[in-house]
Amino acid sequence: MFAPDWVNNDPSLPELRGRDGARQLIALWRNAFADLRVTIDDMVAEGEKVAGHFTIVGTHQGDLMGIAPTGKQVTATGTGIFRFANGMDVEHTVNFDALGLMQQLGAIPAPGQQPTPATA
Repeated sequence: MFAPDWVNNDPSLPELRGRDGARQLIALWRNAFADLRVTIDDMVAEGEKVAGHFTIVGTHQGDLMGIAPTGKQVTATGTGIFRFANGMDVEHTVNFDALGLMQQLGAIPAPGQQPTPATA
């Protein structure tokens, strides 16, 4: 499904490339949110590109980039452009509400919220 030279362009994540990078991306989310659900809210396709708006929902049950499991259920939205060639996924350009996700996990205080010891 993923091209050997697949690339993920997402400012909230480290650089991920190739099939190993795709595996790392999937593992990052599935390990942190075993019950992860992704809903495609809107999708448009033209030529080799598919653009979509999506919502993710899951319970934080595993490590997420150094953040220990909190047991909190989170919801975040994002937008992505996905490019395909020869029937394979070649490139993701994604931007999602990483700040909102971190605030829901308590890793970053929300506006007006007092920092907790975990976020101080």
